Amino acid sequence: MLLTHSKQAFLCRTLIGCGIFIGLLFGIQGCSSFNARSNASKVSQFKQDASVGTEDISIAAVGLVGVPYRYGGNNPKAGFDCSGLIAYVYNKSANIKLPRTIQEMSSKGKSVDNQAPAPGDLIFFNTTGEKYSHAGIYVGQGRFVHAPSAGGTVRLEYITSPYWAARFTEARRLSTQ
Repeated sequence: MLLTHSKQAFLCRTLIGCGIFIGLLFGIQGCSSFNARSNASKVSQFKQDASVGTEDISIAAVGLVGVPYRYGGNNPKAGFDCSGLIAYVYNKSANIKLPRTIQEMSSKGKSVDNQAPAPGDLIFFNTTGEKYSHAGIYVGQGRFVHAPSAGGTVRLEYITSPYWAARFTEARRLSTQ
């Protein structure tokens, strides 16, 4: 369930004040083998974060951690697949309508290239041999939220873990204006 903007802001201030938000961002781990060294320079920019005013997107994404994965799912009650999660979060928190597939999403916004990523940026991965086969929402501090696979749940993971670093393709920023 997504919170209203004012409730999200209050919750974020409260959690940050208590130090719990940091625990949420760093407390959950995840999954699986390509060559991480070949992409190490690509994910090195995730050691620093920028702010572009899209923190509401990342807060909304973190709020969905634990929702079950479901292929074709696009809401918290039915569950999410990766593109359904992204489309839902962007629509509800930023009123941005995105296409339903990762391949179509990969053409939206602007590539972040070697800039520092910002919470709310889309991050794409090659998990099946296709350049854009999986995606998540960057939430800051080197972490992202995604709906990984059947039998799993929406979760928070480090982009710098060997599995994800080896498969990282690109980060893209969508304008919220």
